[in-house]
Amino acid sequence: MYKHILIATDGSEIAQKGVDHGLSLAKNLDAKVMVVTVTEPFPIYAGEGWALGPGDFERYDADQIKFAQELLAPIKASADRLGVTCETRHVPNRRPAEAILDTAAEEDCSLIVMASHGRRGLERLFLGSQTQEVVSRSSLPVLVVR
Repeated sequence: MYKHILIATDGSEIAQKGVDHGLSLAKNLDAKVMVVTVTEPFPIYAGEGWALGPGDFERYDADQIKFAQELLAPIKASADRLGVTCETRHVPNRRPAEAILDTAAEEDCSLIVMASHGRRGLERLFLGSQTQEVVSRSSLPVLVVR
């Protein structure tokens, strides 16, 4: 049924639960996986007394690439140990929900697996929910792990 599973992670502890669940599901279904992490664009702050210096954008981009590599390498190793065919992808400078949905479509995935922090009330309103956006906009099934 599910032959290509996209697993989304931001590197958080709760996201790791989604990764573990997704890899286990892929092993049981003999499915391949695409693990994706998304890093958002450089946050622009226009406050008083704060200005961007030379190289800030490049340094930010380099840090995001390093973060993604350090995050994805052990996940790939875990998949390899389980015998799960796994590709990884870092999508830089994008909003996570958009990048997750676009990657799932580009890779012809049949399921998206991601975790939810389970925020409620005002905290959810102010912080937003990438998981909620993916669930509401996806044409694919989405498995949310909590």
